[in-house]
Amino acid sequence: MKIEHIDLGCRPVLLAPMEDVTDPAFRLMCKRFGADMVYTEFVSSDALIRYVNKTQEKLTICDEERPVAIQIYGKDTDAMREAARIVEEAHPDVLDLNFGCPVKRVAGKGAGAGMLRDIPKMLEITRAVVDAVQMPVTVKTRLGWDDSHKIIVDLAEQLQDCGIAALTIHGRTRAQMYTGEADWTLIGAVKNNPRMHIPIIGNGDITSPERVRECFDRYGVDGVMVGRGAIGCPWIFREIKHYLTTGELLPRQPFEWYLEVLREEVRSSVARLDERRGILHIRRHLAATPLFKGIPNFKPTRVAMLRAETVSELFDIMNQIPILLPFP
Repeated sequence: MKIEHIDLGCRPVLLAPMEDVTDPAFRLMCKRFGADMVYTEFVSSDALIRYVNKTQEKLTICDEERPVAIQIYGKDTDAMREAARIVEEAHPDVLDLNFGCPVKRVAGKGAGAGMLRDIPKMLEITRAVVDAVQMPVTVKTRLGWDDSHKIIVDLAEQLQDCGIAALTIHGRTRAQMYTGEADWTLIGAVKNNPRMHIPIIGNGDITSPERVRECFDRYGVDGVMVGRGAIGCPWIFREIKHYLTTGELLPRQPFEWYLEVLREEVRSSVARLDERRGILHIRRHLAATPLFKGIPNFKPTRVAMLRAETVSELFDIMNQIPILLPFP
């Protein structure tokens, strides 16, 4: 799969942009485990053109994580155009437009998935950004606003006509948020539309290597994007790549191996921020990781981990977890 001149190889697997998740340290870890391309957290165009420091920090990328995309969102054409030019100065490989975020503070104000209620404006913004920069511009969006307005097949053609280099589709409507199951049949319909010639990347409910291969085989997508399935589980890319290459599941590593990956996430988060903020940031990963699933009577330990305020306290708790395992 190619996004213009960027060759991601056959059946690439990408890390989705996720707010408060895909910071530089996590992107580098996922890259190390096999992610073919990574995305930043989404960046507000309005905050970017006002040079808000916290927003500017989200443009920080490094060569080790390439190819990397910076994603922006907003509802004003001029602001998105100006923000795109600022992003270009950070030299990412791809500029991605977020027309899919469903959360109220974004979509409720007309940005993100809110653009699915104003397609002319979405297309106007897309054309303006494509014309404003010299780099590949891609789009990430959803099937439509709700079940009565699943417009993605026609919308994909319209976005392609605006000059985008690739399209990522999350298989839910905005109304669904993250509930129910992702509908990949419409993603497949977009890919199999003979009028589409740009790469189509599928996203939604990717939590296992088997599901990734099924999506490639059944729906014909050019790439698969992993979102929530990577939170607290960056090794999922290693497992996926092994399965796609060999057709066999990667043998499980010792429990301590996975635990050390989580410790590394903690250390990286603290190094990037500070002890207090770094631990607050990493709690989402510790709460979501599948590593602790099935451990009997684990709730008190989970609560203790999420309440820990220092690295020493947190690691002391994590070091006791192997004792709780129901197997040697």
